[in-house]
Amino acid sequence: MASLKFNLVVFLLFHAVFLLPSPVLSDDKEDSVLQGINSYRTSLKLPTLTKNDKAECLADEIADKLEDQPCTTAGANSVQLSNYPELLSKCGIDVNNTRDGAVLPVCVPKLVPTLVLTNYTHSPYGKYVNDSRFTGAGLGSEDDWMVLVLSTNNPSGSFAGANSLVSKIGLGHCLMSLLLGVMLVYIVY
Repeated sequence: MASLKFNLVVFLLFHAVFLLPSPVLSDDKEDSVLQGINSYRTSLKLPTLTKNDKAECLADEIADKLEDQPCTTAGANSVQLSNYPELLSKCGIDVNNTRDGAVLPVCVPKLVPTLVLTNYTHSPYGKYVNDSRFTGAGLGSEDDWMVLVLSTNNPSGSFAGANSLVSKIGLGHCLMSLLLGVMLVYIVY
């Protein structure tokens, strides 16, 4: 009986360590910029932006693609991504739920947070940051690039996706869990 309890504890610990999502360490610069944008929006009596995980995923993916782009004054305005649908798919975003979102890349050497914030609030991007329709945000950065992705609460801008439980957890994790469960039963009996 003690062996059964031990095996059950090991099985549960395995699940807790390997199969549950791991926390992601946040980037201080990204958090600082989002905090600054929210302070700016509060001063304009606009609602603060909440973190949107899918918008953050998309921002990270786009920042990864921009990493090797040169940082010039016109750089952010001339960014072209040929694989945008692929990036949406990677983040589990339904292409039909992105029409009202906004993707705002900026290039600032060393990503000095105050300069990045100024690029979002005192530039043509300011009209998006000042827009009360946007309620969610995701930030991603690589090298000198930061990408702000804004989302709305409405269906065409929520970045929602049709993810099932299996796709969120991952089919591989589900199969591994089943296999380990069968092995545990086999070992116990």
